[in-house]
Amino acid sequence: MLIRYTASADNTIVNAFQLNLKTRGTGASAGAADVLETFSIYGRQTTSSQELSRILVQFPVSKISADRSAGTLPASGNVSFYLQMYNAPHSKTVPRDYTLSVLPIAQAWQEGDGLDLEGYKDLTRGNVGSNWVSASNALPWTGSSYATYNSVGGSYRTGSADPQYSANFPIGTENLEVDITSLVEHWIAGTISNYGVGVHVSSSLEASASVGDNVSNHAVLPLTGGATDSYYTKRFFGRTSQYFYFKPNIEARWDSSVKDDRGSFYLSSSRAPSDDNMNTIYFYNVVRGRLVNLQDIGLGELTVSLFSGSANNSVPSGSALSMYNSAVVVTGGYVSTGIYSCSVCIPSSSYNTLYDVWFKPEDKIASAEDSSTQYFTGAVQPMVLNEGGMSSGQPKYYLSISNLQPQYAPNDTVRMNLFVRQKNWSPTIYTVANSTVKSQAIPSASYRVYRILDGYEAVPYGTGSDNHTMLSYDVGGNYFNLDMQLLQPGYGYGIKFSFYDDVIDSWQEQGQSFKFRVENYEY
Repeated sequence: MLIRYTASADNTIVNAFQLNLKTRGTGASAGAADVLETFSIYGRQTTSSQELSRILVQFPVSKISADRSAGTLPASGNVSFYLQMYNAPHSKTVPRDYTLSVLPIAQAWQEGDGLDLEGYKDLTRGNVGSNWVSASNALPWTGSSYATYNSVGGSYRTGSADPQYSANFPIGTENLEVDITSLVEHWIAGTISNYGVGVHVSSSLEASASVGDNVSNHAVLPLTGGATDSYYTKRFFGRTSQYFYFKPNIEARWDSSVKDDRGSFYLSSSRAPSDDNMNTIYFYNVVRGRLVNLQDIGLGELTVSLFSGSANNSVPSGSALSMYNSAVVVTGGYVSTGIYSCSVCIPSSSYNTLYDVWFKPEDKIASAEDSSTQYFTGAVQPMVLNEGGMSSGQPKYYLSISNLQPQYAPNDTVRMNLFVRQKNWSPTIYTVANSTVKSQAIPSASYRVYRILDGYEAVPYGTGSDNHTMLSYDVGGNYFNLDMQLLQPGYGYGIKFSFYDDVIDSWQEQGQSFKFRVENYEY
């Protein structure tokens, strides 16, 4: 799952010269510009002059905190936060092989309403806005290592305990993506105040300047050991950009997939590794159509035993079955609101139906007839691993999204149900006459969403460490939730799927594409 939080404020501050190459634009603000830029120029006005540009960006951490409190975001340690900024093409020189620093800003600042990134003529002059020498119309920048120079260029947290990041740009036109999870968690916890981040050329690459240069107007950073090469100029799209997908944002990513093996429960086999002999099954506590936590254990543990029985009787019977390491009880745990799970392994036998009984940890169920508190009794139809074959060829699948609609609203969050069966499936007369065709659950499946007009990937595959586009599965097959707020209204989109193939150790994109539109309804 992923959520994007667009920047709430941004600005570019500079000590660069105006077009006359005499007056510096240190009083200029560009908070309303649709692009942001950072650069370092050495020796343009004199043989040793310094000109720098830095970016300030702030994000709505209060919204992130509210989402966590509401359970929309997972707890700390279960979600990653990425700072994303997108390259803005331009006609000026683009540097190569450089590094940008991403540092927490140490004090409050104002965005301002300037636009001029060429002549730096939109001066704050005591009005709202930050610039090279002032964080706002009331306060200068304070607290940096350049205190004697009025802390120009912004104030940043650079202590040994402060989160600090960097990004390399070998070509120069790359987008910026940095994992800033530790900083966002500090913001949420309140241990570091949310003033956003500063993005600029790393200190070792910023232009050199002597201590005595421009002391009177506090314009220059005294980087006596700075660079004597120029890095001019890197631009990113700002939050006021017309491009929906290119605004600075923090993207929250986490693996929200549920892997419920109730519909694909296998008995243990000596042919399978120990992990593959384990089955994870879920209990969904639904009350009046919604998931709620069990009132007497909340987020605590509960226990599960398995019993045999006849599918015709639809009830468990006899004593609890012996499972892994001869245990007759396993411990289950809390997953999310109203959802609990446990992992079980049971030796191969001739069971037709297994019944999972969920109960309080302090209760002891020796037989299915015990009268202790039972929260839920489910049923599984265990399967036996197929015998080894003569070939390990790649299967081909037929796919459909059974509940796909032609159009959605931007504020919709939709659960997409994926139906999967192998293309060479051949039903028997008995199958057709007696049952609905079951969807095959794919253990490792991922989705992406692209804009049909130009193929732009609005939601790329997320199959790395965060697995944020992984599909869930249960007895009904695979499914995933898609938040339409990720997509720009007024366009058609397509969904593609990729399945992981263990034989070739690779993801294989499936051929089918499923199309829909996102529209703002007028009525």
